[in-house]
Amino acid sequence: MAARPIWKGELKIGTTRIAVKLYSAVTDRTVRFHLLDDKSFLRVKQHMVDPDSGSEVPAEEITKGYEVEPGTFVVLTDKDLESLQPKPSREIEIAEFVPPDQVSQQWYDRPYYLGPNDGQDAYFALVEAMQKRNVEGIANWVMRNKAYIGALRAVDGYLVLCTLRAASEVLLAQQLPKPAGREPTQKEFAMAKQLVAAMEGEFNAAEYKDEYRERLLEFIEKKAKGHKPKLSRAKAKRASTSLDSVLQRSIAALKKGKKAA
Repeated sequence: MAARPIWKGELKIGTTRIAVKLYSAVTDRTVRFHLLDDKSFLRVKQHMVDPDSGSEVPAEEITKGYEVEPGTFVVLTDKDLESLQPKPSREIEIAEFVPPDQVSQQWYDRPYYLGPNDGQDAYFALVEAMQKRNVEGIANWVMRNKAYIGALRAVDGYLVLCTLRAASEVLLAQQLPKPAGREPTQKEFAMAKQLVAAMEGEFNAAEYKDEYRERLLEFIEKKAKGHKPKLSRAKAKRASTSLDSVLQRSIAALKKGKKAA
């Protein structure tokens, strides 16, 4: 199935504008359930209820509130919230270009493809220029009443725009507690390097699957056909407390696997 754009706009770089289309680069494959009555197996509805009286509260009598201290709320109306929304725009503005290593992985949130709409020559000229310079752009835009900041990079001949988390959402490595305990021995360092070297390879996305989802759908399919499937639980392995022994067993297992192959 061909990808469908979810948003259209313009990529603004200084005085240059390039018409673009935004496509989602990922898809949600979560298995979702309906809530059912366990006797009639009909869908049940959720209602807002007054915790004191137990009476249902109509939708028109429900408002939003932000708790500033226990039991104290600042009430916000829909009009209040609408007045705070960013001004609608169809521009993705590039603020600057930076080396890719300046934006570390924990900043990235959700990826999108940014494809050409009109003026494909300008689009692909930008892709080539970014690849040759090895840079990515820091972008700002508004989409569906929300302001975003993102990183624009050239990947496989196209542009990928990934939303970035706000600074207040990112925990930096410097904020983590410092390591405690003894330093690893030289033997442990050497074995760790040997283990990493033995496991070097190339990433193949097809090898990594959502095994829980596959087992769940298989279970559902069998139950739908009237079967009573039984899936055995995975046995938990007892962890070793010795780093030396863990590394030795890991290396031995890898060597054994390579010989078998």
